[in-house]
Amino acid sequence: MDTKHNRRQRPPRIEWPTVLLAVFCYGVWLAAGLLLWPSYPVAALAVLALAVALQSSLVHEVLHGHPTRNALVNEAFVFLPVGLVWPFRRFKTLHLRHHADERLTDPFDDPESYYRALWQHEELPAAMKFLLRLNNTMAGRFVLGPWLATIGFVIDDFRQMLAGDRAVRKAWLLHAAGLAVVVPLIVWGFGMPLWLYVLVPMWLGQSLIAIRTFAEHQWSEHPGGRTIIVERSPLAFLFLNNNLHFVHHAKPAVAWYKLPRLFREDRETWLKANNGYVYPNYLALVKAYAFKAKEPVVHPVLRRAPEPGRAFQPRVRARNVSGLGTAPVPADPPKE
Repeated sequence: MDTKHNRRQRPPRIEWPTVLLAVFCYGVWLAAGLLLWPSYPVAALAVLALAVALQSSLVHEVLHGHPTRNALVNEAFVFLPVGLVWPFRRFKTLHLRHHADERLTDPFDDPESYYRALWQHEELPAAMKFLLRLNNTMAGRFVLGPWLATIGFVIDDFRQMLAGDRAVRKAWLLHAAGLAVVVPLIVWGFGMPLWLYVLVPMWLGQSLIAIRTFAEHQWSEHPGGRTIIVERSPLAFLFLNNNLHFVHHAKPAVAWYKLPRLFREDRETWLKANNGYVYPNYLALVKAYAFKAKEPVVHPVLRRAPEPGRAFQPRVRARNVSGLGTAPVPADPPKE
């Protein structure tokens, strides 16, 4: 009986809902550009933006080891970067480091933290401080967030490549190979100016994802209270149910289509475990924080002053969770 039970509990070799999702996502993107754009350009731009956002969510799903047990096969499902930025392997490395939940929101140890260290923030020019304050409102994150994140990411990666990081360089070379397919398709296949694609589908697609990421994490002394649960949203499919973000962080290997049932079956336990960091929907966040900063730019507790030896330092270079390439392993949390 135990053997049969264990067999039933094993994840399937191929998660067909995610395979079909990938086919749907790229199919919608192609149909919008090839068929819709010539006759209904405004509608095509809107659909392309939705496809870009959905592909971003699909990338997140794939980097967590879906839809197969083979990392190279999984990578092939999102090889074409219709969002133009964020090389898959770079996003994978950084996002898996972000899943060190004991370091969530740390300005140095968490690559996806929106907080800044006090001493670093004080060195910024006044104009940058102003932009960062705007970026901590929901409207600011929607409009400015994609550009601030992309520019900062590209500059940092360029510096790492100049310093000789081969893993970063390889990730960008693979990304360039994908762009060599996507960009000609946009310009000559769709007949769309690249600048227009950048300013509408790319920008708007990232902005839609920013609705989800705006409040995903906050500082809390209680580790469970650092990750949000948004119970209901018409955008849940676009986000692949990552509105239930606390559930995803607790069970990062669970496929996107299983998260809602997992939450419903033990809702009260989940809500208690995340210390009440719960919103009924994203509209509640918009009403509260459209033009008001939800969080301070400076981290309220961590990294208040320079502390030699406490910044992120990889302990070793190790195989990542999906077995493809290498990913830094976060250092042990510092002793207080």
